[in-house]
Order: sequence, then structure tokens, then C-alpha cells
Amino acid sequence: MVFAGLWSGLMVLLTMVLHPMMREQDGPTFARQLAMFLPHARKTPVKYVCVIGLVAAPAGALAAMSAAGDRSTAFLLTALGLTTYMIGPLLVSFVLAEPHHDRMLAWDPERIPEGWQADRSRYFAMNWTQAVLTWSGFGLFLAALIRRA
Repeated sequence: MVFAGLWSGLMVLLTMVLHPMMREQDGPTFARQLAMFLPHARKTPVKYVCVIGLVAAPAGALAAMSAAGDRSTAFLLTALGLTTYMIGPLLVSFVLAEPHHDRMLAWDPERIPEGWQADRSRYFAMNWTQAVLTWSGFGLFLAALIRRA
């Protein structure tokens, strides 16, 4: 739950605080903002700790429940929550978002490519996809925890 809560908060900050600010920026300002933000966000240790925790904690809980012969609703909710994290923060991030980030980070702020707004919209859409899956997983884990109590 701790990792799910931390990652959920990060997604709130990104989608509901930074996106509105970035939406108002012109191309050069947006490119400069990404150049300041993304390299640090991609490499910060807390990202790796959270992503590993988002997978390891529910996988460990599933293994423990399975070893105890527990195939309850909580088991199913935990498995579904883990699946949302495998799709959202992992699959969407590494397969779709990271290559897109590389392309945007290659922009020269003085010569923004034509159609940059479509790239910004795609960036926002991928973040929202990850956010919705993150919040869904958090809700599933919370429901599993309540069910076990």
C-alpha cells in the first residue's frame, strides 16, 4: 500500500498540477521545462524504489496467500492490482513513454518541430493512462486490504 500510495501521489502531481501549467506553455518553454524535469524524474532513486516496490510487494503478498492456500477475493483483488501496475507504470512507461520522452528531449528549444502540440498531447495521454491504471491498482489493493481485515 505504501508504494501504491506514493506512486498515486506522484501521478496526481504530474497530471493535475504540472499538466495544466505545461498546457499553457509555448513550444520553446515546454521543451525547456521537459529538459529540466524529465532527466531527473527518469533517474531519481525514488522512482526505482517505488517501481520495484509496486511489483515486489503485491507479488510477495500473492505468494504468501497462495502458500497458505488462500484463493479469496483479496487474492483476486491483489492479482488485479498487480496487473494494473504491470500495464501502467511498467509497460506503458518503458514501451511507449520512454521512447517518446527521448524524442521530445532531442528537441532544440529554438527550433521546435512542427506538430509539437501533438507530441505534447501524446505525452499527456500516456501520463493519464499511467495515472488511471495507478489509481485503479491503488483502489484494488485498498479493497483487498479491507477484505482481509
